Amino acid sequence: MDSAATRFAEINDRIAHACGIAGRKLEDVTLVAVSKTHAVEAIEPLLQAGCRVFGENRVQEAGAKWPALRERWPDAELHLVGRLQSNKAAEAVALFDCIHSLDRPSLLSALAREMDKAGRQVPCFIQVDVGEEPQKGGYAVPDLPGLLQQAREAQVPVVGLMCVPPLGIEAAPFFALLDKLARDHGLPGRSMGMSGDFETAIMLGATHVRLGTALFGER
Repeated sequence: MDSAATRFAEINDRIAHACGIAGRKLEDVTLVAVSKTHAVEAIEPLLQAGCRVFGENRVQEAGAKWPALRERWPDAELHLVGRLQSNKAAEAVALFDCIHSLDRPSLLSALAREMDKAGRQVPCFIQVDVGEEPQKGGYAVPDLPGLLQQAREAQVPVVGLMCVPPLGIEAAPFFALLDKLARDHGLPGRSMGMSGDFETAIMLGATHVRLGTALFGER
């Protein structure tokens, strides 16, 4: 079985190749290793290999694993890539360095309140429902301008947009849509692309790719 270091190196090579085709700089794309459901013992080899940005889906799971890991690797970044309950906003603001799933007004209000209390501004991506799948969460495209205005007024730092395209459909048009929306609104970040389609996402503007299976193997 391939080691974590081998998988990490291979993925970085693929990211570099996609950047080369797209005429982009490698440093403009952040690899987020999605470590949800994986134990500390599976995460540590990637940290040892040089991976420093990780994604978790749940506040409680991340809180059980990452405080101890960060004592050993204080330069590791932790991103929340799963849906966040408003009543977990305080814990999320304390624990995460970036939130990729700002997907509703109530969560915006909760994050604004908890960031103000903590005196800590956590960069956020707004999740956009590019495939018109309400069950996945995310703002409808027509609602995006209003939310961005609310975020500015609430002083919640929005650094980009995030999407999860529909399963079983070519992802490229959805990535292209998210890229256009980000450009139209002057946002630098595009969190898009997972293990099966990250190279396409990079060629269409992704700044953050969220990879789990490609790095950790099948669950």
